[in-house]
Amino acid sequence: MAERNDSINSIPGMGFPPGTFLLSDKYHSSDHSTEVIIHPTPTSDPNDPLNWSKWRKGVNFGIACFYVLITFVFLDIGAVAFGPVIAEFGWSLDIFTYGTAAAYAGLAFGCVVFIPFIHRYGRRPIYLLSLIIQLAASIWSAKVQTAGDMIGANIVAGIGGAISETIVQVTIGDLFFVHQRATMNGIFLLMQSSGAFLGPVAAGYVAAGLGWRWMWWLTAIFSAINLIATAFLFEETMFVPSIVGERRPVEVENQAPEVPANKDKAINTDRLERGDSNKVSAGSVSQKPYTQRMALFTKTDTPIAHRFYDPFIAFFTIPAVAYVSMVYGLLLSFFAVMGTIMSYFMIAPPYNFGSASIGLLSIAPFIGSGLGAFIGGPTNDRVSIWLASRNGGIFEPEMRLWLVFPGVVLCIVGICMNGLGLADQRPWPVIACGFGFFGAGFSIVGSSALTYLTDAYLDIVSDAFVSVTFWRNGFSIAVLFGLSPWLDKMGLRNVYIIVACFAGLLVFMTIPMIAFGKRFRVMTKDRYRSIAANQPLLRDL
Repeated sequence: MAERNDSINSIPGMGFPPGTFLLSDKYHSSDHSTEVIIHPTPTSDPNDPLNWSKWRKGVNFGIACFYVLITFVFLDIGAVAFGPVIAEFGWSLDIFTYGTAAAYAGLAFGCVVFIPFIHRYGRRPIYLLSLIIQLAASIWSAKVQTAGDMIGANIVAGIGGAISETIVQVTIGDLFFVHQRATMNGIFLLMQSSGAFLGPVAAGYVAAGLGWRWMWWLTAIFSAINLIATAFLFEETMFVPSIVGERRPVEVENQAPEVPANKDKAINTDRLERGDSNKVSAGSVSQKPYTQRMALFTKTDTPIAHRFYDPFIAFFTIPAVAYVSMVYGLLLSFFAVMGTIMSYFMIAPPYNFGSASIGLLSIAPFIGSGLGAFIGGPTNDRVSIWLASRNGGIFEPEMRLWLVFPGVVLCIVGICMNGLGLADQRPWPVIACGFGFFGAGFSIVGSSALTYLTDAYLDIVSDAFVSVTFWRNGFSIAVLFGLSPWLDKMGLRNVYIIVACFAGLLVFMTIPMIAFGKRFRVMTKDRYRSIAANQPLLRDL
């Protein structure tokens, strides 16, 4: 599959809603094979992250993935220690659900507070600040003596890990082209799932062999390692050109795209969307030395006050942002319910699981999420390229959403197997397999939805993902605070049946997005561009 990087300055009479562009061209190729047109268009500046070599991108993205892994290990291993902590302190289920909800509150709050600063000072200082906070929270968690300690440490842990999803999505947008992003999102979700699911496996053995406090001491050690790696190896990915030309407005009309008859030139339609041209003369800029690439701050004059409220404007005015926020919010709340209930009830008869056994239950969702990451990542990229080729080479972001349907089916099957198996006291493999099916569905739906949002609204991706992170954690907070009385009133079986019904809503939310998503993008393009106008336009996309 070939790649091309052609562009034309303008195509009169040709208008595109945000996210629509020419992705493949099988007519221009001499053998009529499909060519992938890289998008966005990189500059000629060697410091542009899109121009970095594969190994440089790999090192940066690898460190970001390690950051995600450690963050989700830290956020998700607490349930493994329910048994020994109850034995030591005598805490009830309410205390644990409040502690977990406190972590989600920190996640929601921290993302809104910290993410705006990545546009003023760069990505590096916020990554480093996040790791320092996580290191402090790990040490506090290891020295917990009271319920207040535990809840306070969880709040700080949530604040420290709050940027983990949004900033990595921004990093993916900085480093990779559109036809690579679902694969990178799949890797991101695999690292997230590895932390969330494999972390408890290791933590269970640590708690059983060394004591539950050593779970947190080890997360402190790995956070310190990640901090050092980020400080000395993670390059700034926010691209600030050395020479920026004047922006030239281009009028964009509200009509469906057509493939031009002249196939000798490929269409860089995002330039039409953005309506600007930033130029760097070839050969006029040299690669920055190591010390500059590792500078603590990469400061711009970009105003950031609006970034504290733009995510909420985006949620209420752009359907795609609201859709992904609700989808991800429901997924995470399902995961929070399943993980909390399973960890608490599996330590009681007839299962009598210890910390190590509770941790081992997470192997099933890890395997499932690995399969889901492949389907939601590389397979989604291939499906999108194929659908674009059948659409005259025109890519629509809604093409990403077709794989949501099999993912939702897996989620529903997993919830029912896990919850009803637990309610009926079925053998533990039934419960574990249900968790595995849910892990696969979570990964497929999550990767497809996240990539859809990135492709549709790249210019406001950080604001969009702040909204997603805030609302999805808000869902989890509400569910966890009400979980204990909900269980007391309705019972385990009915709670899981209701959760499965809510999972079915994901289908009914996705159908209108596939059917009318492009129309929504046309209707909201002025709002999108209004928010995007506040973003730094640093490259010619």
